[in-house]
Amino acid sequence: MDWAGAFTATNVVAVGAWLLLLAGPRGPKTMALVLYLGVGLLCFAYALMAVGLHAGWFEAGRPPGTPSANFLDYNIAGLRNLFLSDGGLVLGWTHYLAFDLFVGQWIARDADHKGFSRLAQAPVLLLTFLAGPIGLFLWLVIREGRARRGAKGGGDGKRSTR
Repeated sequence: MDWAGAFTATNVVAVGAWLLLLAGPRGPKTMALVLYLGVGLLCFAYALMAVGLHAGWFEAGRPPGTPSANFLDYNIAGLRNLFLSDGGLVLGWTHYLAFDLFVGQWIARDADHKGFSRLAQAPVLLLTFLAGPIGLFLWLVIREGRARRGAKGGGDGKRSTR
């Protein structure tokens, strides 16, 4: 398998979906495209790579002299060994891309529902794209603050900032 090509292809899918999420209309069609042609396609690519590497269908691109990866060796040494190959790195990267995009879509939907403007969402979504767990943590802090302010004021927590 051409791992550099697979890396490029997964990045193109992810960046395209993120651009739709950040700048496209937030209607049902756009959100379906992000979910199925973004997240779904990345998940399919991940599954294909994982099965192909595990079954030996794809050459992992390991440096000479390194032992083959054992997908059942789930500890630090086993994961280090898996990521010593181009295939292992692209597999892991695709995992990050798929899950970060899924989380980003959830954040966008949640933020829309809570009345946050697209401009207010953009930094959180960009941070989620670049460093998923940090962006998610930031969103959880922001949304909790909005919920607490709404509960104290007797309102529903929604405030339009558009």
